[in-house]
Amino acid sequence: MRISDYETMTTGTATRSGGQETVRRKRHGGRAAQKTLARMVHVDGVGLHTGEMIHLTIHPVEANHGIEFHRVDLGEQGHIPARHDHVVDTTLSTMIGNEHGATVSTVEHLMSALSAMGVDNALVMLDGPEVPVLDGSSEPFIRAIESAGLIEQAAPRMAIRILKPVVIEDGLKRAALLPGEGFRLSFEIEFESKAIGRQKVEADLRDPDFIDDVLSARTFCMRKDIEAMWEAGLARGGSLENAVVVDGDEILNEEGLRYRDEFVRHKMLDAVGDLALSGLPLIGTYEGERAGHAMNSRVLKALMADETAYEVVEFSSLPRFVAEPRERAVAIPAE
Repeated sequence: MRISDYETMTTGTATRSGGQETVRRKRHGGRAAQKTLARMVHVDGVGLHTGEMIHLTIHPVEANHGIEFHRVDLGEQGHIPARHDHVVDTTLSTMIGNEHGATVSTVEHLMSALSAMGVDNALVMLDGPEVPVLDGSSEPFIRAIESAGLIEQAAPRMAIRILKPVVIEDGLKRAALLPGEGFRLSFEIEFESKAIGRQKVEADLRDPDFIDDVLSARTFCMRKDIEAMWEAGLARGGSLENAVVVDGDEILNEEGLRYRDEFVRHKMLDAVGDLALSGLPLIGTYEGERAGHAMNSRVLKALMADETAYEVVEFSSLPRFVAEPRERAVAIPAE
């Protein structure tokens, strides 16, 4: 698959550190072993909704730990597992929390990067209530993870195989998790603005091109909605540096778009991050139509609530990824 008009320049490499293989951008990750970072990595930035400066570090941890966030400003009560049963709000981002009232919002861009890079175990430590937005995509987190490198751990990688369809519908919105091989995603959106229009994209998370094709897509908003978000205490850190802003039928960012259909690609990025809160890689198919964080959370919780809808298997049972010829996804302007 090649659906990208915009590509990063990073290439895959592999080195050795302490007798363990350090893996860089092995994006389709069909390995049997779990992975964590080879070393700690540091990221600073402003929160999109809080506007606060956040200092964040991602640390390697032992096998079978999973992904966990820790609000260091809240001490021992600041630990929050990155799981679907800890989602407490989905208003314009995904927020997780714990029984002590500690929360971390806008986790989806970092979770998408960790998922696409095949990171199974990590401790994310931060000193505030929100993950930094950086440029509005997952690409800066990808670069940070690549700079640290990954190591394979002495434990098999497990996955959640979807056994039967789970579908959530709400008016024109739809989110579905279906049986299938690998983890394929399709997403479709439609906006009145001619700058967006109707867009659809399909991809496979195992595809080596997935990161370049999807995870550099930035978050977006309508200019007419900004004041309402401010009044609701949201988007206080938003700017043209970390979001695409649409005013009527025009794009306000001077540099334009990174992809012709950057909007739907970012929606897919969000879905990958939201679904990574399953706690294990998914084997199956995701379909989203006009869906957002709330629909992604609802369909994942519905899957996990039905023990007959999935099984836990070794990830090594996945068949090898084979790219299929497909047309490039393009934006279809609204008429």
